Amino acid sequence: MPLIRRKKASENDNNPTTSNPTPDEKEEEEEDKNNTKKVNAKKAKKAKSKNKWSCVDSCCWFVGCVCTVWWFLLFLYNAMPASFPQYVTEAITGPLPDPPGVKLLKEGLRAKHPVVFVPGIVTGGLELWEGHQCAEGLFRKRLWVARGCGNLTSFLGLMFYRPLCWVEHMSLDNETGLDPPGIRVRAVSGLVAADYFAPGYFVWAVLIANLARIGYEEKSMYMAAYDWRISFQNTEVRDQTLSRIKSNIELMVATNGGNKAVIIPHSMGALYFLHFMKWVEAPAPMGGGGGPDWCARHIKAVMNIGGPFLGVPKAVSGLFSAEARDIAVARSIAPSVLDNDLFGDFGLQTLQHVMKMTRTWDSTMSMIPKGGDTIWGGLDWSPEEGYVPSKRKQRNQGSQNETETMACEAKAVNYGRIISFGKDVVEAHSSEIKRIDFRVMHQGAIKGNNVANNTCQDVWTEYHDMGVGGIKAVAEYKVYTAGDILDLLHFVAPKLMARVSAHFSYGIADDLADPKYKHYKYWSNPLETKLPNAPDMEIFSMYGVGIPTERSYVYRLTPSSDCYIPFQIDTSANGGDEDSCLKGGVFTVEGDETVPVLSAGYMCAKGWRGKTRFNPSGIRTFIREYDHAPPANLLEGRGTQSGAHVDIMGNFALIEDVIKVAAGATGEDLGGDQVYTDIFKWSEKINLPL
Repeated sequence: MPLIRRKKASENDNNPTTSNPTPDEKEEEEEDKNNTKKVNAKKAKKAKSKNKWSCVDSCCWFVGCVCTVWWFLLFLYNAMPASFPQYVTEAITGPLPDPPGVKLLKEGLRAKHPVVFVPGIVTGGLELWEGHQCAEGLFRKRLWVARGCGNLTSFLGLMFYRPLCWVEHMSLDNETGLDPPGIRVRAVSGLVAADYFAPGYFVWAVLIANLARIGYEEKSMYMAAYDWRISFQNTEVRDQTLSRIKSNIELMVATNGGNKAVIIPHSMGALYFLHFMKWVEAPAPMGGGGGPDWCARHIKAVMNIGGPFLGVPKAVSGLFSAEARDIAVARSIAPSVLDNDLFGDFGLQTLQHVMKMTRTWDSTMSMIPKGGDTIWGGLDWSPEEGYVPSKRKQRNQGSQNETETMACEAKAVNYGRIISFGKDVVEAHSSEIKRIDFRVMHQGAIKGNNVANNTCQDVWTEYHDMGVGGIKAVAEYKVYTAGDILDLLHFVAPKLMARVSAHFSYGIADDLADPKYKHYKYWSNPLETKLPNAPDMEIFSMYGVGIPTERSYVYRLTPSSDCYIPFQIDTSANGGDEDSCLKGGVFTVEGDETVPVLSAGYMCAKGWRGKTRFNPSGIRTFIREYDHAPPANLLEGRGTQSGAHVDIMGNFALIEDVIKVAAGATGEDLGGDQVYTDIFKWSEKINLPL
């Protein structure tokens, strides 16, 4: 045994690998281990970074999935026989009624008067003609309203993958209200400019298709597309759009046997065409030089659809806090999505960029409420005061189900208070409200203490120049009526108001013979201008009713933050019962979800009815209200009896009225006024000398 142990020991001595390592060898071995750990750690970190899922990834993945599914369904829809979707729908819902064009063709109606469409804000397509490096490869691609799949790809790609680039190109110069240096975005021309907002989402397409049924084609239909972002007069200065509309109407009348044109404006297009009618008769260079009888010679009827003649409160909330009711609800559900960096690494504070962009669009100011407290009411009264929306029954189209519309109690609502800070202010009598006048405080130099810092990056809004004192002063004024709104906007958006003061006006004319009203800034305000001398012309106000529509708001100050918009709709403010008109910080009235009945209907109900100082030639006016009926099921899409602001463009009853007038009928032939609301009663409450 000793011999064996000695032999093994000698073998171990002769084996270098089993000998005790030297200090240098130990150090090398330790270094190798450390290097191995570092390599493994890097690999693990790399693998972990690959697996990290950011907000941008989620957004892109979601948008990609939606687009892929949408395109696939659209492909299947276009690949199947044309009659198959109708067959499936009829198998479930029963036989569908004939479209208005088919029905009226059977009754013998044929195309007669040329038709001109005037789109509203945001429904017309805009395309890129010149841009910065980030928009390379998008020449003549749509930046707004993606009609086809190709345009949808470029539109969504720029908007979601390069959102700051898209905002930069959709914005106008903050000093001039025109093109920024190196950028040219222009309106799309032709019927395709506004037939669809996106693939499958129609705007004018259904009306165009039904007019085509009775013989209309492109030579007798014209889309008066314009850049809806810039002021009305600047569309002529930059693009000569008003001159083009004039020339096209003259050509269409001349080539259609001398038959006068039927004009169909939608939404803000009603204000734009009101401006056009004054421009075309005014002498050059301010006007088109057509003479005082141009409208009488060229226009049979103006059929306004959802026209916001006296403005919309929604425009105030949009400019004040970049909100409306839907945005406020979404903000309350997920505040970090809209208030913080929605796009993560891109640094896009969503609402701040929206506000910065939209405050360069001068056209939005055309829809600020006009007429002040005389029209919209004061601290303790409004035309809708004491009104309880009727609980009239209406059938869901294609079904026997009945629903009650607008079932809210409005007896004690002070609609004249368009903006109130706090629910207690809403409910208090005006004598109990202690207001500190921000205009006086402004003279004391409250503004000027800039609160912006580097954390806002380039998300500058004019609130950053107001200072904490200026922001508090706005809230301490407590309540704002229509008469206060302009002063408020001058305080919070001075650059915007400095530009638009030369283009729009919001008052009531004392004497329309005053030479100052010949200026174009008054032409889109029906309370400061006369209708043309065209006694044979007819004007229609056609709009949906039966949908809660924003009328006034309850606001609150947001938590202090340099980058936040300091004011928000207080979504916690609700009425005391289910029937209250106050929900989520918003008071609602009758309307089409965007334009209150008062704004859409007053001028045709009273302001222009008969011979008045606003209608000296006595142009006949008609009100046509369309009671909203939601679709009975998803297969009916957006429905054929909708009264919603855009969906009404597919309303069969409205389309039938339009086709009849285009084929030669008058307002009396349609049955005169068609009214479901108390618009005449409300109009009588407005004390306006006529």
